Amino acid sequence: MKMWLLFVLGAILFWGSYVPMMHHGQVLLKGGALRAFLCVGLAYFLTAVLIPLGLMGAKVEPWELNRAGATFAFVAGVLGAGGALCIIMALKSGGTPLYVAPLVFAGAPIVNVIISMAWHKPKTAPEIWFYLGLALAAVGAGLVLRFKPV
Repeated sequence: MKMWLLFVLGAILFWGSYVPMMHHGQVLLKGGALRAFLCVGLAYFLTAVLIPLGLMGAKVEPWELNRAGATFAFVAGVLGAGGALCIIMALKSGGTPLYVAPLVFAGAPIVNVIISMAWHKPKTAPEIWFYLGLALAAVGAGLVLRFKPV
């Protein structure tokens, strides 16, 4: 199996577990959405600051940064943290993992495809199956929500 697929599987496992875990944490914190987000921030600091610094210190990758790359990467981090905050606030506002996760994780790939295609124009027009796939992602979320267990 290609290494990148293992990382994709890891992201699926981590992000698929994120909303139920966050909801449970908020419940145990007695509805403490902001306290839960603070814990997320601490976890990000450990995994997204200390680990890369250690690996770069071990010369796994060079220290060089450039303004454009750092700016886009920083904005991506803000978008990721903003998404986490939106999930947390959705849960605080009465959403449950059975509603929040299907909407987010079916909607986000559709937005991703639109943005990616705008930045990296396809050489040929997408086939009808591409558009059917986008529609099925939306329909799939609707089916999950309609027939969720109660």
